[in-house]
Amino acid sequence: MIEEPYRWVEAIQNRREYIEHQLAVGSPIAGLSCGEGILLMTVGHERQKIFEIYDRIAMAAIGHPGDIERLRMAAIEVASTEGFTRSAQDVALRRMVGYSLSPALKNAFEQIYGPPYLTRMLFAELGNRGEPDFFVRLDYDGSFHTNGGSFAKEAVPYAVISGKAHSSAMMEKFLQTKTFATASFAEAAAIALDAWTVGHLALDSDSEELPAADVIEAHREVQLKNATVEAAVLDRDAKFKIAFRPWHSE
Repeated sequence: MIEEPYRWVEAIQNRREYIEHQLAVGSPIAGLSCGEGILLMTVGHERQKIFEIYDRIAMAAIGHPGDIERLRMAAIEVASTEGFTRSAQDVALRRMVGYSLSPALKNAFEQIYGPPYLTRMLFAELGNRGEPDFFVRLDYDGSFHTNGGSFAKEAVPYAVISGKAHSSAMMEKFLQTKTFATASFAEAAAIALDAWTVGHLALDSDSEELPAADVIEAHREVQLKNATVEAAVLDRDAKFKIAFRPWHSE
């Protein structure tokens, strides 16, 4: 009996290592809050990674496509139920993640005889009535991190996810050097693509130094020869209540 808790801890650690290994090659995703709204961007080959969830909420994810789809549908159901039983204005990303999605992921992760979710997600919500835009990074074990905006923590205008923690850290380090609060979607896209490139480079490097501009440009050009950019926006000035739409450079 004494050994049982230790076996559970060991099983959890093994499960975490397995999931991290599965996610390690996941293509980075950058979310930027700019003057026109929120831009989500990544680079990939086939599978869609950026999705509409509700009127002013979007989701991006890396991981197993089946698990991503299950969680996407769960997020849509939670948001739609909230909007139907109350109102569209009452649908809040913070509540959706904190009270529904996070507990479900935590429960699946800790039930060691069942399959966990092999995914890492990024949610974005347009701010209402002058409030800052809201980002949430949600992990396979139910843990989540926001871009601030509460408990005296200033909100930062970006959030990222990647297959490795070092890659995410380097993307954040790069974005800290940029200003895009009043940028257009096109201007934000250029920054997001550079941030993706920094994150992609960091998947195979442990360097703590940001790569030079010419290194970023060269790596980006090589990667885009065999992949495509996927981007979507939450338009702050959308004429309809649904702010989400795919974005393509002109």
